[in-house]
Amino acid sequence: MSNQIPRPVNYIADAWREAETIPDAWNVDPNTREPFHRSVTTAPDDVERALRHAERVYDIGRWDEDARRERAAMLERVADVVETRTEDIARTDSLTSGTPISVTRKVAAFLPMRIRASAADLVNIPRVTALAAGGRDVRLHKVPWGPAAILTPWNGPSFIPAAKLASAVAAGCPVILKPSEHAPGSAQIIVECFVEAGLPSGALQLVHGAGDVGARLTTDPRVKIVSFTGGPAAGRAIARAAAEDFKVLQLELGGNNPVLVLDDADLDVTADGILDGMTKLNGQWCEGPGKILAHRSLIAPLLEALTERISKLVVGHSLDEAVQIGPISNAPHFETLKSRLDGLRDLGASIRQPAGLPELDGYFLSPTIAVGADPAQATAELFGPVVSLHAVDSDEQALRIANAHPSGLDAYVFGADTDRAIDVGSRILAGEIRVNGAKVADLGDDSAQSFWGPAGIGGHGPAESVRVFCGDRVVGVDSPDLPL
Repeated sequence: MSNQIPRPVNYIADAWREAETIPDAWNVDPNTREPFHRSVTTAPDDVERALRHAERVYDIGRWDEDARRERAAMLERVADVVETRTEDIARTDSLTSGTPISVTRKVAAFLPMRIRASAADLVNIPRVTALAAGGRDVRLHKVPWGPAAILTPWNGPSFIPAAKLASAVAAGCPVILKPSEHAPGSAQIIVECFVEAGLPSGALQLVHGAGDVGARLTTDPRVKIVSFTGGPAAGRAIARAAAEDFKVLQLELGGNNPVLVLDDADLDVTADGILDGMTKLNGQWCEGPGKILAHRSLIAPLLEALTERISKLVVGHSLDEAVQIGPISNAPHFETLKSRLDGLRDLGASIRQPAGLPELDGYFLSPTIAVGADPAQATAELFGPVVSLHAVDSDEQALRIANAHPSGLDAYVFGADTDRAIDVGSRILAGEIRVNGAKVADLGDDSAQSFWGPAGIGGHGPAESVRVFCGDRVVGVDSPDLPL
């Protein structure tokens, strides 16, 4: 199986430019630990060039109806180009995130639809809306906030860049994209598709590197909005820096999402749902299940059901069509997961890892159940094919534990009585609560999930994408003879 992926190259001021290589540092195949290419970064002078160009094109930007139609047509062309690259995107996603190719092909096939949805927003969401103003002519204009820094993670290496770029470009924000240094290849392909479709000058720039490059972007006053998906430490640093000049923020930071298994839960539905959630994208998704709070009477049969299901999973090379679970994406996160399991052991958990592993020198981990740790102390986000299982004696106890250290992002409830399960779910401090399932897609087309507390700032969903990258500007006729 070929392990070729795109070599990272910057796109700055409408031209492709070589990135700087980092001595003795490599991006490697998570299946084998064999090198793909040298790790790269972006020199400070090139970051400065990207910032100057973004500021310049925003200052002379056009946001009228003709510009909106042009952007919509351009996004339609982007979607057409992406359709010709879906296999490249799927293979690169699989080789950098470790997610099986059978899954990444579905993700890649969805990307054109997501991009076309942003084009449709430009047509269907009014740029200017008349306001009720006592007979005066007052209009609300939707205007892009300004240059946007978009920082994307390694676990959604094509979908997250494509979705955020489509929304930001649709809004008219000049974008500087920095993908994760662990999985830059898919974002590279997405940017190539945008460029091939015919971008306006400065609409999109691409820089590569680690947190130091991201920090130079997010702390610069010329950047007016930051959209970041990643870990809480980086999110807090971005929020502190943004406070200096009050940038608009969208921060999705994840958390240890709770799963409440009520005493009337169907065992098969529960075990299937938890297994689906903890293995989807190799468990490497922000909204995946983490801490299971199950009624005490269900602990033993649920553990047996999960163990039996995990033992049948096929773990192996991510490009193998028959594989259900691939490797962990990168060495740092592999070590983090092993450390988190050691921490659960220290809290008294027994560790079950029933799946067989392949004879490959990659970052492979059996889907894991950690049973019996103190739930009040098992608070760290796991972010992998790992869950912890804890006994509770009532719905109220489960809610107290779940809300004492809230994820703020997602939560799950399993129960046969749907009304009761929804009622319990409505009391969990999270932006989205799923009952009796664990799908990746949002619960509804018009859902506007909020990020509560430690999960970040903002939210996602179609309406949220419009709000994040556009601000409201009110323009109208004032009247000197009105009071005040």
